[in-house]
Amino acid sequence: MRNTIVSLRTWFRGHPLIPDAIFGGALAAASVPFAHAAHVLGDPGRLRAPDAVGLGLIVAGCLSVTLRRHRPFLMLFLVCLAEVALASTGRDPSLLWLVTLVLVYTIAAGRGLALSLCAPALAFTGHVLSSSAAGGAGGWSGGWSDHLLMAVFTASLWIAGRSVRLRRAYQGELRDRARRVERAREADTRAARAEERSRIARELHDVIAHHVSVMTVQAAAARRVLASNPDGAREALSAIEELGRTAMAEMRGMVGVLRTDGTPAERNPQPGVREIPALVDQMREAGLRTQLWIEDEREGTSTKETPPGVDLAAYRLVQEALTNSLRHAGPRARAWVTVRHEPGELAVQVEDDGLGPGARDPGEEVTGHGLAGIRERVALYGGLLRIGPRPGGGFEVNARFPLKDT
Repeated sequence: MRNTIVSLRTWFRGHPLIPDAIFGGALAAASVPFAHAAHVLGDPGRLRAPDAVGLGLIVAGCLSVTLRRHRPFLMLFLVCLAEVALASTGRDPSLLWLVTLVLVYTIAAGRGLALSLCAPALAFTGHVLSSSAAGGAGGWSGGWSDHLLMAVFTASLWIAGRSVRLRRAYQGELRDRARRVERAREADTRAARAEERSRIARELHDVIAHHVSVMTVQAAAARRVLASNPDGAREALSAIEELGRTAMAEMRGMVGVLRTDGTPAERNPQPGVREIPALVDQMREAGLRTQLWIEDEREGTSTKETPPGVDLAAYRLVQEALTNSLRHAGPRARAWVTVRHEPGELAVQVEDDGLGPGARDPGEEVTGHGLAGIRERVALYGGLLRIGPRPGGGFEVNARFPLKDT
C-alpha cells in the first residue's frame, strides 16, 4: 500500500496539471454554494443574487488554478480583474480571494525574489480595488480590519512560498553536491585502480624479466654441459624448476588483486633490502659473479626503518640491474652491488665490468621497460638516478633515495 501511494505521488509530480485541475475543480464546486450562502446570509437588498454571469466569472477564476504553475502572473491578474468586476456590479466574489492567495504562494515558491514581491502587491491592490468598487456599488466594502487581515494572509502565504523555494534550492544543492562528490569519488577510484594496475604491471615486468632471464641462462648452460656433465645439467634444470615455481608464486600473488570475483587475494610481504643477499646468491647460481656490500652509516638505526616503498624500489632496482648484467655483460663479467644507508638517504649502486647493454643482439630493442621502470620508481620517491657506462668499462646503475631523518 505504501509503495502504491509513493508511486501515485511520483506520478502526480510528473503530471502537475492533473492535481491542479482537481484542486481548481474543488474550489469551483465550493464557490457556487458559497456565493449563494453569502447572498442569503448577507444583505439581499444590497448584494445581487448569483446569476449566470457572476457564477461564470467565479468558476473561471477558480479553474485558473489549473495553470498556476505555467502562467501564475497572468492568472493572478485575471482573478484580480474578475474580483473587481464582480464587486463593481454588486456581486459577491465568493472564494476568489482564496484563489489569489494560492497564486501568491505559487509565485513565491516558483519565481525569484524580485518577481515574487510583485505578487502580494498585485493581490492586495486587487483586494483594495474590489472593496472600493463594492462600496461604490452599494455593497459591503469592509474596512481597515478587512484590509489588515488580507495583508496578513497574503504576507503569510508569500513567506510560506519563499520558505518552500529556499528549502527546494537547499535540497537541490545537496543533491548536486552529492552527485559531485560521487563523481569525484568515482574519478579517484578510477585513478587509484589505474595506478594500482600500473604498479602491478611494473612488478610483473620486474619479476618476469628477472626470472625468465635467469632461467634462459640456466637452460643454455644445461644444454652446453648436457653430454659432458650430466650432474651439472641436472643442477641447472633443478634451478630452472625452482625459479619457475618462485616466478609463478610471485605472479599469482600480484595478479590476484585483479580478480573481480570478490575473493580477496593473498598478498605476501613485498621484498626489500633484506632480500638482496638471496637475490645475489641466485645470480651467482645463474653464473654471474656478484659481490655484495650492505653498509649502514646511521647511528642507532637499522634497515627495518627504511620506508616500505623505498625498500621495494631498491630491491627492484638491484634485481633489474643484475638481470641486465646477466643478459648483456657477457659470460666472464663480474658485478658489484653496494647498498649504503647514509644519514638522510639510501644509496644503491650496481656495477659490472662486462660489455654493457650496447652489445645486444641486432634485433633487440635498445631501451626496454626495465630501465624505464627504474627511472619511474626512483622519480616516484624523489631520488636521483644515473644509468650509463662506467669510466673504466662496463655498465653502472647508481641511485640515491632521500630518507626522512629518524
